[in-house]
Amino acid sequence: MKTKVPFAVVAALVVGLGVGAFGGKWLWTSHPGKPNIELTDPADVTDPALMVALSQAKNFHHKAKVYMTDGKIADAIASVRQILSLRFPPGAPEAEDVRLDARALLAKLLASQGQLEEAMRVVDEGLALSTRKSFFVANLYTVKGEIYEALALNAAAGGNAGNANNLRRDAITAFDQSIQINEVLQKQLEDQ
Repeated sequence: MKTKVPFAVVAALVVGLGVGAFGGKWLWTSHPGKPNIELTDPADVTDPALMVALSQAKNFHHKAKVYMTDGKIADAIASVRQILSLRFPPGAPEAEDVRLDARALLAKLLASQGQLEEAMRVVDEGLALSTRKSFFVANLYTVKGEIYEALALNAAAGGNAGNANNLRRDAITAFDQSIQINEVLQKQLEDQ
């Protein structure tokens, strides 16, 4: 079932996930101007291929944001999908983070267009490919919970209260997984 969502909702869902250059550092942020994770300082990078891939990811993300601003969600989705096809040097931990973040944004964009099953597939693929606990994995669980919430609303609107209740429980489970990962990460930061 495809449901249209107003652009204001799309903008609220996407809340600025992305990569950007701030103060000479490459940062992933979940809120504009408030960095969460510092990935790398360009001066410290010894692998030009990594810098090229990170730069390409940043530009595709910026293109997606411009398309979103213009209400061109299909173009934004295409731009984010290009991030997932970028080649990173083998073993670069940044590659996983970039791809997980792109999957979260892609899933939100798809969900905003009523493509909830496709959005869930994008999230589940990202979770299956993750190799370590990170903010980005926790964020994917948050997005998964949001998708379950939307599925529950659709089920309730369709008169299926039992399924809506199950989907709301699945949403809570996903949010709890995100919370647990973030608590572990916070404890690790405190122990350093």
